[in-house]
Amino acid sequence: MEKAFRWEINNFSENKSVMKSDRFSSGGCEWYLCVYPKGKIVDDHLSLFLNVVNFRKLLPGWKRQASFSFVVLNQSGKELHRTVEKSRLFCAEAPSWGYSKILPLTKLQEDGFLENNKLTIEVNIKVTKVAHEGKSTENEIVVVHGFHVLNSQVVSMHNMFVKHPDVAVDIRSDIREVKTAYMNILLGLVQTLAKPPQSLSETELSNADSELSELTDAGFKLDWLKSKLEEVSLKRKEPSSHLKVELDKEKIESATAAPAPAPRVSPFECIDVLIKKFFLACFSGQ
Repeated sequence: MEKAFRWEINNFSENKSVMKSDRFSSGGCEWYLCVYPKGKIVDDHLSLFLNVVNFRKLLPGWKRQASFSFVVLNQSGKELHRTVEKSRLFCAEAPSWGYSKILPLTKLQEDGFLENNKLTIEVNIKVTKVAHEGKSTENEIVVVHGFHVLNSQVVSMHNMFVKHPDVAVDIRSDIREVKTAYMNILLGLVQTLAKPPQSLSETELSNADSELSELTDAGFKLDWLKSKLEEVSLKRKEPSSHLKVELDKEKIESATAAPAPAPRVSPFECIDVLIKKFFLACFSGQ
């Protein structure tokens, strides 16, 4: 990798919000850095990310594979932190990659850790593949933390593992298709519980509770998601006066509505089918 850029930040502790560097070129591509003094995704570490310049203006299907690493130094050039080299695919769905946990904020606040309140960041980059245009990358499959997921799911999954790194350490299956199915259900559940509580129906909350129980039985550590479900369920039971009117209206409409749809098919039934197919294939191959 080549040293692509050096960024000297004066009066570092006075900056509270995200800071963006000047743009720079490396490997024929335009980049810039973002530093989050109060953390990104987490709130107890300095965060640092490498970003693609004006990615929304690039042609459909653009992508670039690049290895990169960061070095953080003080004014005297003393190395405070160095990240390991990592290779990532930058594309429309993931135009930014980096580290949410570079240095603990408590360390940065220690007397004398930052000389003259100045922080220097160096980034090393090696671009290995560039496509300026092509097929949409949204549905390309990539491997993240041992799971095969869509490019469109990568950022959500990365954020989840940053906050909850042990979420899948005890998963009880090594079958690729089964792990993928579990992760799709989990990401969908996280997305559902991120919606405004009043927008969720009782059926959706009941389904969420069932899925949470099934995922926990499969070995996922989801105490944090259980707390979120309890919080959402509690908030939904306390609607505003405006929403009470809307709910009463829904009750009237439902009384004259068409018959209820057929019972929902649990996504875990599909997983049971996958497991059966896997074992049938194993036995037939013996």
